[in-house]
Amino acid sequence: MANRTSVIKRQTKETDISLELNIDGTGKWEITTGIKMFDHLLSQLAQHGVFDIKISAAGSDQHHLAEDVAICLGKAFSEALGDKRGIVRMADASVPMDDALAMVALDISGRGYTVLELPFRENDMLGFPTDLIRHFLESFAIEARFNLHAKFACGTNDHHKAEALFKALGRALDTATKIDPRISGELPSTKDLLER
Repeated sequence: MANRTSVIKRQTKETDISLELNIDGTGKWEITTGIKMFDHLLSQLAQHGVFDIKISAAGSDQHHLAEDVAICLGKAFSEALGDKRGIVRMADASVPMDDALAMVALDISGRGYTVLELPFRENDMLGFPTDLIRHFLESFAIEARFNLHAKFACGTNDHHKAEALFKALGRALDTATKIDPRISGELPSTKDLLER
């Protein structure tokens, strides 16, 4: 199996981001964005997806920082997966956290698309706007080129809902990116094409 890693650097007038991804990692992370809640959520993605992720990011505001981290992370996944031969491709996960239950289903189809049913109550997220979670997921899915459906079955605490969501996303991505030995070297598509 090829080394499924990627290094992405992005520098604009608004952000400066350096990101490293190893899909076949051990769940280690070094994440510093300057936004504690965002770092916490991204660490859930690494831990529960069993990906190694290093992110160093600085920016002038939370919106552009979250957006550009999503762009970089999406590009890293797309690049690291290469032509996607042998991957499981589709997966889903449901994760509870106290009052919250988050459900994620995704298809690494080569087509970025999101359907998100994520009502938040705007309670304590340590100053991190909950709307940025939606924007992060949309930008991530578009750049990684996968179809993402995510919703909350229940939940009242925004922190619990967001954390369950990122854990579910990590678990679904872990399964979808795994190599299936039964189709090693083949594309999991009747079209024999998954757009890059």
